[in-house]
Amino acid sequence: MRTATLVLMVALASCERSLASPATAAAAAEAVATVEVVQVKADKLDTTAPLPGELTAYEMVALYPRVNGFVDQIGVDRGSTVRRGQLLARLSAPELASRRAEAQSNLSAALSTFQRTRAASETPGAVAKHDLELAEAAVKAEEARVQSLQTLESYLSVRAPFDGVITERNVDPGALVGPPAGANATPMLRMESVGHLRLTVAVPETDVGAIAEGAKAEFVVRTWPGQRFGGVIKRVAHAIDTKTRTMPVELDVENRNNKLAPGMFAEVFWPIRRDAPSLFVPSSAIVQTTETTYVNRVRGGAIEQVAVQRGTALKDRVEVFGPLQAGDLVLTRGSAELKDGTKVMTKPYIPDGGTGT
Repeated sequence: MRTATLVLMVALASCERSLASPATAAAAAEAVATVEVVQVKADKLDTTAPLPGELTAYEMVALYPRVNGFVDQIGVDRGSTVRRGQLLARLSAPELASRRAEAQSNLSAALSTFQRTRAASETPGAVAKHDLELAEAAVKAEEARVQSLQTLESYLSVRAPFDGVITERNVDPGALVGPPAGANATPMLRMESVGHLRLTVAVPETDVGAIAEGAKAEFVVRTWPGQRFGGVIKRVAHAIDTKTRTMPVELDVENRNNKLAPGMFAEVFWPIRRDAPSLFVPSSAIVQTTETTYVNRVRGGAIEQVAVQRGTALKDRVEVFGPLQAGDLVLTRGSAELKDGTKVMTKPYIPDGGTGT
């Protein structure tokens, strides 16, 4: 009887294990996540990327008087178009004229003394050679003083240093003006060259290698929506700004019709080209944390976190740099929850949003 009971118990236990095995297997199967994957693509990059830029005058200057004086005449105002060498303002300085007249009188006296001394020196022993030299030196000193005062008087005429436009006027006739006393001194006038502008663009570090001096780039401004303007890359800083990780680049822009103005912000369609094919993944495939940027690659049925660096973005794709190869499978939607070595099952990504099942 005991033997029969023992056999029955063993049979029941065997039956329970048999019934439990399918459930356990199903649970194990459910533990392996199914993920959508997409292939890493290799394409030639030849496109443009929108970058912000700012227009500035090709030349700009704050005009201060070089001598103290009163504004006698000022023939320009804000917005006046001027040519190089054109008279902008005339100053008067009566005391300067008095000093020049005095210097010219002293020069005449010194010259007369020198001439008498030289005539007397022709008589042997009448004049010492040293006296003649002193008289000649006095003439040269007075000549230099007169020339210096004449130069100062020429500064009473303020002229345009280049072709441009007056953008600021801060004085009127009768005002007393003088050389700037500090960095914050107010200038008489400001002028800028607006027929030829500079367009400064901060190019990201990842795109610096594609900069080509002499290349053309188009841009738009808010003032003229829908209209494109052009510039030529002329000056490259050849140094990265450590705060912004960008390199300043300047383009020359012709502005003959004066549609553009210094201070305008521009959206530049910056040309980006690579000599070799670039690798691209969906923008959603990239995972960015405070420590690193990576994609989830699937290899051998397991997750690998591969560190990458972002490049140029093209609509829904992003250029990446890192230890990837064309054809590698990466998660369409990167996940920080899937760690290295996590087992997964894959299914192809369907762009139209289907489940693939």
